[in-house]
Amino acid sequence: MASRFNPGRKPYDPAMRGYHAVYHENGVNRCPGCGRSHWLIGRMLAECSFCGTALPLSESGFCGSGTTFHGTRTAGQILAA
Repeated sequence: MASRFNPGRKPYDPAMRGYHAVYHENGVNRCPGCGRSHWLIGRMLAECSFCGTALPLSESGFCGSGTTFHGTRTAGQILAA
């Protein structure tokens, strides 16, 4: 489907996005820079403690100022945190 602002634009294809490295909370995360797995976790990023490579958190796009949470946590889980 072409955009009305750009009639020659091709439709969005997620396969064209390529590799997207993110830090997943419940799993082993290897650094794409050095291959180690020790991380310093912040609110929006995880930083490799050896080489300093920063990855966005897989859930970080859902919280913060001006954003809406679209996750599956219940009110009890949010209050317990």
